[in-house]
Amino acid sequence: MLAFTFIIITLLSLLFFYVGTGSDKRFLTISLLWISLIAGLALSGFFENLNTTPPRFLVVLLGNVGFVILLLKFLKKAKINTKLLLLVHTLRLPVEIGLYQLFLQKQIPQVMTFEGYNFDIAMGVSAILLFGYVHFSQKSIHKMVYLVWNFVGILFLTTIVVIAIISAPLPIQLLGFEQPNVAVLKFPFILLPAFIVPVVFLSHILMIKSVLKK
Repeated sequence: MLAFTFIIITLLSLLFFYVGTGSDKRFLTISLLWISLIAGLALSGFFENLNTTPPRFLVVLLGNVGFVILLLKFLKKAKINTKLLLLVHTLRLPVEIGLYQLFLQKQIPQVMTFEGYNFDIAMGVSAILLFGYVHFSQKSIHKMVYLVWNFVGILFLTTIVVIAIISAPLPIQLLGFEQPNVAVLKFPFILLPAFIVPVVFLSHILMIKSVLKK
């Protein structure tokens, strides 16, 4: 059930970002190819082999850099809908609930949950409130509120990404030795760092650029 939930979150991230950035077919094509590649490797157990140098998880980290740069280039002139991009961030709430379930299943350390140093659940809840306000009141949110919210979101996202990396069984592991972050090496949970995180990051960047243009 938890695995199915993460697959649904991944697909919703794809859908919300797609419609929120003007339905660019190139994003859809690149994303589906990237998801298929990572999913295929994960299902084969590729990332669970920890005895390689360099670590195979480097494929995800370096791939994400290329994925973000490529999409920023394609979406430079995209028609950004900040209201729809808020929907991407609402998914951070079920992600946090899912991470807590993974902690209970001893797949990730507590430090990666809202009981640790993961404050990202606040972004999921606030995104729901902001979307509800914009949708039902038909009013826009003040520019400064949007900017502060997005910068805080990037800070929280960066924090949990760093914690997740140094909690994984990699040569740079610094946390979670008793219960390391092994879920990130398996399908479908690897789609969280490989796709959901970069899409959330891109949503923040595009929302900031859109607000500054206005």
